[in-house]
Amino acid sequence: MEEEIINLITARGPLTGSEIKKIISGDNLLLWQTCKTSNNLRVKSVGVRYLRFDRQVNGFARLSPSILREFLTYSVVGLAEKPILIEKRGEEISSHIAQVSRSKMEIARNLVEVVKAPFGNTWPHEQICFFLAGDIVYDMAHDVPRPERSTGRMVRGSDIDLVVILKDNVPDDFITKLDGAIYQEKYKFLKSPAINEEVDYVVKKMERVREQVCFDTFKNMVACKILQEGKLIGGSEKLYHEVIKLLQDNGVIEKLDRLQEAAIVFRKQEEEFLMQSDAKIINREDLYFFYPAEESEEFE
Repeated sequence: MEEEIINLITARGPLTGSEIKKIISGDNLLLWQTCKTSNNLRVKSVGVRYLRFDRQVNGFARLSPSILREFLTYSVVGLAEKPILIEKRGEEISSHIAQVSRSKMEIARNLVEVVKAPFGNTWPHEQICFFLAGDIVYDMAHDVPRPERSTGRMVRGSDIDLVVILKDNVPDDFITKLDGAIYQEKYKFLKSPAINEEVDYVVKKMERVREQVCFDTFKNMVACKILQEGKLIGGSEKLYHEVIKLLQDNGVIEKLDRLQEAAIVFRKQEEEFLMQSDAKIINREDLYFFYPAEESEEFE
């Protein structure tokens, strides 16, 4: 396999893991191992790694992108003797990812404005804020087609994770209408060939946030991490800062920082284990950290 990859890159120049996989068939792990351990090849990853939670990991903390996703989408494989070509292709991939992230950010902002418009004067300006989370806020959104969870319909890469926070005194009937309006847009985004985006969202009051900052269950940990990484894309800046202060006052930021450090160590250990082990004898339990993890519970 190494010889095949070298011949391919010699002919075509540096390629992403996904581009190699389209031409050279074989097991994902074996392909990754071959590229990572070859003295003749160099693998350069672009972008950043960030915290994700996974029930299967001891302590729940792992890094995203997963090893496989990073290799397929965010890595460039080139000849070790031609580092300038690798750097150049890496810059091209990084620029594309940033552009995809900006585009999805703008789509999310537009969604907020579309949802807001019909409410007119009844919109509670200082009592609502919209957080955008996930790949997009790290400038790591991708546009690789993938199936949407509930329907299996193919969508354009990274989903749009939206969290809506409201003050406790906002009437429940307004929240019901708001939820319905966002759901309608979610449906349109999924069904429209021109948009074809997956939107995951949750609407909750501050009282729910105060429960979640206890950081005492897996679901609450996920919810806090999503809020901590989130960017304000609409609504009250004051309310946004109230949420962030809740995270700070309850020690959540420090806890997440420690988990991020643990996840970095865990990732290094697992990559070393996978590189040094025979792909044929690695079992399914050992492979779970090779593949992507979902943090869907907050949006269910």
